[in-house]
Amino acid sequence: MSTEQPIPYPFPRPSALEVPVELTSLRDRPVVPVVLPSGDRAVLVTRYEDVRSVLTDPRVSRNLNRPDAARMTSNNKMFQDDRMDPDPPEHTRVRRLVMKAFTATMVENLRPKVQEIVDELVTKMENGPCPADVSESLAFPLSIRVICDLLGVPTEDQDRFRGWTDRFLSTGKYSGPEIGAAMAEIGGYMGRLIETRRAHPRDDLISALTQVHEDDDTRLSEYELHWWCRLLLLVGYETTASQIGYLVAKVLAHPDQLARLREDPSLVPAAVEEVLRWKLLNGSLSMLRYVTEDIEIGGVTVPKGTSIIPAVESANWDESVFSCPHEFDVKRAYNYHLTFSVGPHFCIGASLARLELQIVLDTLLRRFPRLRLAAPADGMGRSEGTLIGGLLEIPVEW
Repeated sequence: MSTEQPIPYPFPRPSALEVPVELTSLRDRPVVPVVLPSGDRAVLVTRYEDVRSVLTDPRVSRNLNRPDAARMTSNNKMFQDDRMDPDPPEHTRVRRLVMKAFTATMVENLRPKVQEIVDELVTKMENGPCPADVSESLAFPLSIRVICDLLGVPTEDQDRFRGWTDRFLSTGKYSGPEIGAAMAEIGGYMGRLIETRRAHPRDDLISALTQVHEDDDTRLSEYELHWWCRLLLLVGYETTASQIGYLVAKVLAHPDQLARLREDPSLVPAAVEEVLRWKLLNGSLSMLRYVTEDIEIGGVTVPKGTSIIPAVESANWDESVFSCPHEFDVKRAYNYHLTFSVGPHFCIGASLARLELQIVLDTLLRRFPRLRLAAPADGMGRSEGTLIGGLLEIPVEW
């Protein structure tokens, strides 16, 4: 591989709703050396077919519990846990058990409930001050309530999770001790909740996972049960809440596309996929992998022991796959973006995220025929020092 100097990653964005300029300028190279927030080095894979290949290659491991593996950040292990094996076949076994409780039917059955929550929040927003902040009025309360209802977390405890999640996803915003204290708190909370649901099961995901733990011959271990319940809670709403905010902001920032949606609401699912393709959340740092054998990417040999990031945000802008990728087009057909990944680590919550995004956009279009941004889109701020990088505020008026 090249010995060129690595460049800092994730890349800065010219504005909150635009993609980094590097996504175009670097794609003439299949592999690009980068330096991460931790100071460690990795290589970035930039092209669509190469990213798909890396995400499905058994020689590219999700297990970063190796002494020479790069770290995402210096004081936060985040998704790393030496008691959990994130690679097949062990990961396949655990994921299969979790998916028994997180089925497409279970998610689809949530549709009336999600619609009810959205209607309630939108009505409250409509009757409140104008302008309103979509992030605080709709995106975060919706996502928190949905994931808590799904998991079976008591309503009165929901406000505690934003602080825990903020620390869990920190890439520099919080110190190691602050992150450790938050993880201890959520661990203790989740342990108590699991014991409650074990004694008094309900129709929720934690109860279902507890039954998987108790009944299946290849059941979840006690540690796996606690780990998955904690992970689903911590990441199950933050990404969706931020994505809802970006969805609303991106659509409102393009009046021509907004007009298309108002004229033809059947385009809502396609609009959601287009916003997902733009991957306006932070880069693909969470996709960090480790190469266990020499592999070849675009004619370049990537040696064993290399830390590697399949840059989904770059793949989603690959001109060989997406026509005019720099254009925001709610009518885009064949939108095979990789935002939810592909292969053994495809996002478990993808169907739930899509459901929430579609219901939010459809409801806002129906309820607010004159909805518009109350501040310039290019002046919006993003959350710094965190893996997600959501918008700080999304002011709208009607």
